[in-house]
Amino acid sequence: MEREIRIDNVEKKFGGITAVSGLSLQVSAGELFGLIGPDGAGKTTLIRMLVGLMRPDTGTLEVSGFDVVRELFQVKQVIGYLSQRFSLYPDLTVLENIRFYGGLFQIVRTQMRSREEELLAFSRLGPFTRRRAGALSGGMKQKLALCCTLIHIPRVLFLDEPTTGVDPVSRREFWDLLADLRGRGTTIFVSTAYMDEAARCDRVGLMYGGSLLMVDHPDRVPDKYPYRLLEVKLEEAVSHAPLVEKIPGVRSVQVFGDRLHVGVEQVDQGTRQIVDAITAGGEKPPAVREIRPGLEDVFVEMIR
Repeated sequence: MEREIRIDNVEKKFGGITAVSGLSLQVSAGELFGLIGPDGAGKTTLIRMLVGLMRPDTGTLEVSGFDVVRELFQVKQVIGYLSQRFSLYPDLTVLENIRFYGGLFQIVRTQMRSREEELLAFSRLGPFTRRRAGALSGGMKQKLALCCTLIHIPRVLFLDEPTTGVDPVSRREFWDLLADLRGRGTTIFVSTAYMDEAARCDRVGLMYGGSLLMVDHPDRVPDKYPYRLLEVKLEEAVSHAPLVEKIPGVRSVQVFGDRLHVGVEQVDQGTRQIVDAITAGGEKPPAVREIRPGLEDVFVEMIR
């Protein structure tokens, strides 16, 4: 399969802080690749280097066969970039924003009309062409930003946490648009803080401390969890976590709302010990069951 993005031994430092450390990765044409990691992991720095906003200290970056440092003009012709703070013009309408960005990319007038119609239908913003961007909801603003990013039909799309702060319904609709783009052959490189979004990618990479700890298909990630996983449902799960952590055989404890996810070596023994420890304090037995690890379980454990 054709390679669309190549990152080879790239490093970037800011003073004494290493933001990206010897990172290598390849992304195929038409692939939807998700980059996951906590704040400060280096995700934004990596994307900014890929789109030419920063130069790497060492290493090589290629997009669509072009070297990002030496052939930046050619790279800019084939990419779209949606940053964390994409600048829409709030006083311009939806249609005026699209036309403004079309002008920046020098889209000729005869092509602009068809691009407008296609993007408005694609994003379902057609009924809102006369609404000012400043009056749109968060989800609609992101759809409009995506339209502006796609105005010149990029081969490769880079998105830096595009749905942060957007409501769940709008997030799902936005990712439906990304799935549509992928179906049309667009290569998408996206960073996200949401595990449900990561599960929709062809591959995901866990980035931490400037390095990639793991790259794999989301369905195969749970197989990398090193223990058996128990879900313990009980009241005030947070306050019980320190107690469960002290149980022999318990290797990991993470709080998920009113539940604990507990990594153990043996399911039956671990279940008995957890129930005994909690009921010893006079509380009712918790509901305990074995579950398949999720992306977040694996990522938290790898970082831990």
